[in-house]
Amino acid sequence: MVPQLTLIVVTLAARAGGWLGWDYTDNWPAAVAVGLAAMFLVTGIAHFAPPLRADMIAIVPPRLPHPALLVTLTGVLELVGAVGLLIPTTRPAAALCLFLLMVAMFPANVHAARMANAPKSMHSRLGARTGVEVVFLAAAAVVVVGSL
Repeated sequence: MVPQLTLIVVTLAARAGGWLGWDYTDNWPAAVAVGLAAMFLVTGIAHFAPPLRADMIAIVPPRLPHPALLVTLTGVLELVGAVGLLIPTTRPAAALCLFLLMVAMFPANVHAARMANAPKSMHSRLGARTGVEVVFLAAAAVVVVGSL
C-alpha cells in the first residue's frame, strides 16, 4: 500500500509543481518519473530495513539460490534506478531497466501469494498484486515512451 500511495501522491505533487512553473516536471512523464523514483526509494530501502528484509528473503522462490544476496541486489538496483529516473538523460534507460526488474521480481510475488505461511507484510491476493504490478509497469512504460 505504501509504494502505491507514494507513486500517486509524489506524481501528483510533482505535476502540480510543473503547473506552478517548475520546468523539471512540466509534463506527465517527467512527473511520473519523480513518483516512480520516490516509490523505488521506498521499496529499495525496504530491502535493507528489518523486519521487511527478512520477509522479502522469505518470499524468494526456493529454486533461486542465495535469497539474501538476491534481495540485496534487487534493493541496490531499485535505488540506482530511482536515481537514474531523476536524471533526464538516463531517465528512459532507468525506466526500462526498472520495468524489466519488476517483471523479473514478479515470480516472488506469485510465490508469496501461494505460500501458506507467507509473512504478513508480503502476503496479498494474486489478483490484487497483479493489478498493482500492472500499474507500476504502466508507469514505467509512460516514462520510457514519454522520455524519448
